[in-house]
Amino acid sequence: MTRDESLSLPEEIMLLALHDQKGTTGMESMYQYAIGGAALAELLLRERIRLETSKRKTVDLVNAKPVGDPFLDECLVKLVDAKKPAAAQTWVSRFAGVKNLKHLLAERLCDRGILRADKDKVMLLFSRRIYPEIDPQPERALVEKLRQAIFTENNHLDPRTVVLVALANSASLLNNVFDKKDLKARKNRIERVVEGNAMAEATKEAMEAVQAAIMVAVILPTITTAAVH
Repeated sequence: MTRDESLSLPEEIMLLALHDQKGTTGMESMYQYAIGGAALAELLLRERIRLETSKRKTVDLVNAKPVGDPFLDECLVKLVDAKKPAAAQTWVSRFAGVKNLKHLLAERLCDRGILRADKDKVMLLFSRRIYPEIDPQPERALVEKLRQAIFTENNHLDPRTVVLVALANSASLLNNVFDKKDLKARKNRIERVVEGNAMAEATKEAMEAVQAAIMVAVILPTITTAAVH
């Protein structure tokens, strides 16, 4: 499968976040922040951005050429329009806040023939768009990739897989596809993967993007909830 045919990291996170039959995301999910981190990592891996080596880890745009993905290209526009440099954590939050984030990614997956766009009603009153899965193969392959990373001792994981494990773990999306007890038993392995100890050649910059995503995904919703209450 070529790079253009394969799923982007944000698309993979979206696929994990959506319920296969219902086509909805759980209310408790922090998938938006995981997608924000996935976008940062994807643009980094595609050499559109780089992270400064300073303590603040600001993001520099190095290539504004569109990648042909509606969501990622909108993220690039935000980078182009930025009036001053911002830290990686800030960009994760900004990407997570892209308008119609869920629909941009889900409709892209519909175009690929993986999901189907549909509508249902909430409490018989409010209409909403849903995206049931119609081709299970891409998600099965995705889950198998995660399974190999988490439930084996393979120490030659590629950067993209490590980023995926870290982001899915930070947003509690692993619970959607694996038994919680099984995940608990592999807690140390997951930590080793996330910290980069199971990688052969992953770049330091990709792992910085992962850490930025985890920080925002875990801390920001907690702060927001506390402020509301």
